[in-house]
Amino acid sequence: MRAAVMYSAGDVRVVDVPDATLVEPTDAVVRVTRACICGSDLWPYRDMAPDAAGQSMGHEAIGVVEAVGREVSRVRVGDTVIMPFAYSDGRCDFCHEGLQTACIHGGFFGWGGFNGAQAEALRIPFADGTLYPFNRSTDSSHWASLLSLSDVMGTGHHAARSARVRAGHSVAVIGDGAVGLCGVIAAKRLGAEQIILLGRHPDRVALGRDFGATDVVGERGDEAVENIRALTRGQGVHSVLECVGSDASLANAVAIARPGGAIGRVGVPHYEGIPAGPTFFKNLVVAGGPAPVRAYIDELLPDVLEGRIQPGRVFDRTIGLEETPDGYRAMDTREAIKVMIRTTAS
Repeated sequence: MRAAVMYSAGDVRVVDVPDATLVEPTDAVVRVTRACICGSDLWPYRDMAPDAAGQSMGHEAIGVVEAVGREVSRVRVGDTVIMPFAYSDGRCDFCHEGLQTACIHGGFFGWGGFNGAQAEALRIPFADGTLYPFNRSTDSSHWASLLSLSDVMGTGHHAARSARVRAGHSVAVIGDGAVGLCGVIAAKRLGAEQIILLGRHPDRVALGRDFGATDVVGERGDEAVENIRALTRGQGVHSVLECVGSDASLANAVAIARPGGAIGRVGVPHYEGIPAGPTFFKNLVVAGGPAPVRAYIDELLPDVLEGRIQPGRVFDRTIGLEETPDGYRAMDTREAIKVMIRTTAS
């Protein structure tokens, strides 16, 4: 079968790899119908050291179950499923608490040598705990938004929950990529009164306004901080959704949060630590991490199917699997917000 493999920074190729097969009795094999490229995939795309074996890429997908192991009971052959970016057994204490990304038997697709979703098919460990079946007769116009539930919409929602977004509150969203834009949706959905998007790319800003951003700050650093303070009577915001993961974005998050506020950080961290003094003296809550998107699908799916939210609009380019290297380049140069990979003709 064909799959996208990254061999070093900037070197993604679509190559022949062994077919996905059942290994454990709790496995399933899913034929991928839609996958995508994530902003977090761009970190290794920019700095991965050469690796002759390469890493199979991708951690977001919807698809159809082609085979199941003998201990799989909830998922059936022929089911159309959402595949969250982390696999989880669904049975451990953390899974029962809705924190599947901390599953004691879990892990992440497309990372650490495990198979990725930018492929024709992939093996799913703990299929009953990982996969989310939905009605396969669902109109195809919903597929992009359903795909977003495998990561970016659930992650934006996790940022909002971690930042304690409430009705009537003020919120700042740092990052105008797909996760940040979904964070705007999440903040609006939870009733935030003022939503400030920190973004500077016209197409992304326009989409953010459509999703519910009331204000946009295009500056960075100290100037951005001053502008946000001006928009909030000098107090800062109740909630900050940090959707980038850099030193600068975290510093900005701490600076613009009002005393007693909360930061929901979901950008994969490329920083060493959290500023101790400012977070202490401002009584800030700093929460977040890898989003347990499996836990959020029940809550978000009805809004997607009934058209109340349309997170699939973050996909602004669709390509075939063989074009995946071009998709990486388009996202890396910000020619695309988020690229969907159509792995089948259907």
